[in-house]
Amino acid sequence: MEKRENWSPIYFLSALGAGGLSVSFYMYLMFLVPHKSAPLATFDYIYAAVIKGGWLSVVSVLSVVLVFVFAVLHFKLLIWNTKQYNIFKTSEAYTALKQTNAEVTLMALPLTFAMTINVCFILGAVYVPGLWGIVEYLFPFALIGFAVVGYYALTMFSNYFTRLLVKGDFDMEKNNNLSQMISIFAFVMVGVGFAAPGAMSHYIAINAIGIFGAIFFTSIAILLLTIKLILGFKGMLRYGVSIENSPSLWIIIPILTLIGITMVRVTFGLHHHFEQSMDNSSLFTLTSTVLSLQIIFGILGYKVMKSLGYFDTYIKGEKKSPISFALICPGVAFVVFGMFFINFGLMANGVYAKYSLFYFLSFLPFMFVQYKTVEYFFKLKKKFDI
Repeated sequence: MEKRENWSPIYFLSALGAGGLSVSFYMYLMFLVPHKSAPLATFDYIYAAVIKGGWLSVVSVLSVVLVFVFAVLHFKLLIWNTKQYNIFKTSEAYTALKQTNAEVTLMALPLTFAMTINVCFILGAVYVPGLWGIVEYLFPFALIGFAVVGYYALTMFSNYFTRLLVKGDFDMEKNNNLSQMISIFAFVMVGVGFAAPGAMSHYIAINAIGIFGAIFFTSIAILLLTIKLILGFKGMLRYGVSIENSPSLWIIIPILTLIGITMVRVTFGLHHHFEQSMDNSSLFTLTSTVLSLQIIFGILGYKVMKSLGYFDTYIKGEKKSPISFALICPGVAFVVFGMFFINFGLMANGVYAKYSLFYFLSFLPFMFVQYKTVEYFFKLKKKFDI
């Protein structure tokens, strides 16, 4: 993969998408492989499922392989994009970028780095025997890692937002999309990362730090979400959404997934140490609300892109735009949260039994979306030759 003259920070979404796909295939291990004494499916449980044989063995082996394949692609694309960014920083294009609305695209860096920490955690869980026995020693390092990425994101965004407030040079006419919400995406990715130790640690100090970090970054994200969603739709209703930026309508889908998972994890963390539990019925309403909003934005975004001819122009056609990689994350996010809805929303409430016919039938729409997401990922990877 050579140096790209027209490279932009949005290319980091290719690495983000690959990392997300790796996590999405881990969901089958997480929810299908029994792991009674741990909140995650780790190597020991996965290995036991594999050697037992049967359909679960096949699913486990396939999932383990795909987790690894997309993790490798994630790191490959991460390294390439980081090299391109270091070159880009010395160019006039970088200086120009820092004076426009597009400066917010730099938030794709902390967003992707936060995903890298998640991918590393998943790889450790899947491939390292006995990891859960020492996981408490790893949680502090995870908190430090997300704190560093969070500080990086806050510094980058505060510089951008301060410039806008001081100079008042935000171009409202070019804000006819939801691309500005990539900053929100970055903050909720950090928040959900903090929420993991907050939910799983047996030590209340780690638990509390994780929950606070999750609430802190998610609160920032929700505040900005309110502002930028209104401004984005105001721009689109006034000027119409541009065909190239129309995939940004789907960015709300991964944001909703991360907020939803953060809320679930914080709930589990509060139950663990703070003696505050949530009824399963509340988990049903929470996951149903998030999934409903995702479906609404999914249909809206698809109809808009279809009407504009986006897929024919930028996916099937010869035109290229790195924003096309923004199509991968919504597919991943819908699949991941779909698994939470099935298991915490439906199965936990006794709507159907685990491993029943209806349980597996409910996987089908999410598996179809996952298949199309993988298909689009490789189409784009081939098209951009990265």
